[in-house]
Amino acid sequence: MKESVGNPLHLKSLNHVSLVCRSVEESIDFYQNVLGFVPIRRPGSFDFDGAWLFGYGIGIHLLQSEDPEILPKKSEINPKDNHLSFQCESMGAVEMKLKEMGIKYVRSMVQEGGIDVEQMFFHDPDGFMIEICDCDNLPVIPLVGEMARSCSRVNLQVMQPPQLRVVQQ
Repeated sequence: MKESVGNPLHLKSLNHVSLVCRSVEESIDFYQNVLGFVPIRRPGSFDFDGAWLFGYGIGIHLLQSEDPEILPKKSEINPKDNHLSFQCESMGAVEMKLKEMGIKYVRSMVQEGGIDVEQMFFHDPDGFMIEICDCDNLPVIPLVGEMARSCSRVNLQVMQPPQLRVVQQ
């Protein structure tokens, strides 16, 4: 493995994820009414169809495909596929809501060091994988150094090169 050089680009955070859609309207409905994202203003200078949504500190930028029929159609839910993952407060509540909405999903369990992490995977209207998990108890352990941190935003500890520094919120 290559030696880490810290933060050479001085990145601050993930801003957005861009997704090409068969139907921007269907995707807006999904991201708004299933995942709770809020539509936000998009620059009017764009000369292509799309929409911007925001939630949980990140943006989802939906782009209308110029040829929706060539987009791959995924039906099998494969947890090892590319996906976005969101933490939740209650896996039971998520499962009940997915059933109520008629959304097909797959459950999975990760066990590590006596910690169980539940996961549910499902597709958006274009087959892009979404994961919902209760992974806030799973420690994030750097491969170098000795400090571990939780995935939870409440317990967030930011790694600052060349040393680790704890930022309390």
